[in-house]
Amino acid sequence: MALDADIKAQLAQYLQLMEGDVVLKVSAESDAVSNDMLALVDEIAGMSSKITVEKARLPRTPSFSVNRVGEDTGVTFAGIPLGHEFTSLVLALLQVSGRAPKVDQNIIDQIKNIPGEYHFESYISLTCQNCPDVVQALNLMSILNPGITHTMIDGAAFKEEAESKNIMAVPTVLLNGEFFSSGRMTLEEILAKLGNAPDASEFENKAPFDVLVVGGGPAGASAAIYAARKGIRTGIVAERFGGQVLDTLGIENFIGVKYTEGPKLAATIEEHVKEYNIDIMKTQRAKSLQKRDFIEVELENGAVLKSKTVIISTGARWRNVGVPGEAEYKNKGVAYCPHCDGPLFTGKHVAVIGGGNSGIEAAIDLAGIVKHVTVLEFMPELKADAVLQDRLYSLPNVTVLKNVQTKEITGDDKVNGITYIERDTGAEQHIELQGVFVQIGLVPNTDWLGDTVERTRFGEIVVDRHGATNVPGVFAAGDCTDSPYKQIIISMGSGANAALGAFDYLIRN
Repeated sequence: MALDADIKAQLAQYLQLMEGDVVLKVSAESDAVSNDMLALVDEIAGMSSKITVEKARLPRTPSFSVNRVGEDTGVTFAGIPLGHEFTSLVLALLQVSGRAPKVDQNIIDQIKNIPGEYHFESYISLTCQNCPDVVQALNLMSILNPGITHTMIDGAAFKEEAESKNIMAVPTVLLNGEFFSSGRMTLEEILAKLGNAPDASEFENKAPFDVLVVGGGPAGASAAIYAARKGIRTGIVAERFGGQVLDTLGIENFIGVKYTEGPKLAATIEEHVKEYNIDIMKTQRAKSLQKRDFIEVELENGAVLKSKTVIISTGARWRNVGVPGEAEYKNKGVAYCPHCDGPLFTGKHVAVIGGGNSGIEAAIDLAGIVKHVTVLEFMPELKADAVLQDRLYSLPNVTVLKNVQTKEITGDDKVNGITYIERDTGAEQHIELQGVFVQIGLVPNTDWLGDTVERTRFGEIVVDRHGATNVPGVFAAGDCTDSPYKQIIISMGSGANAALGAFDYLIRN
């Protein structure tokens, strides 16, 4: 397996940043994946005098580990880390060589001080845009702490192993052989899950903010930057940076950028925020909001943050179909990201619930890897763009069911079928299948507000042209508002608009 010229040229530049020697210990046999892995490893080693290759016998074959000379770092790739994981390989090479990671020193100190033994295994797909964050975080922890190891496992290369452990969503992480997490997690979230989350005491002495932004997606980041540029005390509190952007694969309508991918854009947004004097509080979820002398935002850890103004930009999440079996079989055949989890259903029969653009795009993508796709649409006609419908109907392994209502997702230890009702006849039908992808839009993350702020019947926050809500000093922006269109560029604009509105409010009050 040879790297193409462009990737090889980029890799050569990165390898020049290596600071020390690295040993790749390779466990391979004569199978096709082993041969491709050996070709990749040899090609990389041939590009730098700092990289040597040794044969070894590792717990999985094919696999290879990335080590310092005379020292096992605990970083192993089982499979071939190309696709979205190529960056994970490059970072592992650099960091094992001694290149300092771009991580805050307090995070590095937390990792180094974790006591005990932690053996992580992450099951990934090379098409998953959510997986690299987890892989890179666990690799870094292994490099910094000798009590931690991590093995990335490509579910396609180790299909039997993944199926034997009922891995039906990626990334899925095991810790010491037991389930640890599923889905995207940041380094801070992993540390919090291990018991290193900041508690309420760390927030007690924070002075009131002029502008406090709740939410770290495009709207929140834009609001924080615009507020900070006014020279006022600005804070941003969020579970994670990026929001729904992190779940977006290709982005081609962000003006001025012909093509990018969600995680890449989210990373650049976070870097931009860090350029300003903004108090960033991550891995924190808002619990309630009250208007007193200041506007008070209570966090789930019990801390209370005070501010003269607040900008709510908590975004939206995947909408659940709300039928029996959906919650029970989540990550056991019920999925929401076709790009991430689709390869785990190779050769199987799956359903897609939803006939809008996202549903039909999912069905088209899945049709290329699964045995058969059944699309279920509640309305009499699909809502997707005509060009997508034309493409869908041209595929031989797709069935479209319109005017049907999903009744139940069935299963035993994992999904085995879906039951639906024909709305015109009332007849109940059942299909045997192995996976269900829910693609029926988004719901705003505003439940935590209760009756404090006016919302529509859909839960969207009602705002005026300045981004102001019905509560003086409280503004909102992005997908959590009643803006008619949910787009990245619109969210960024509304975040800037809300920050300017908040600044004008501060001047007048």
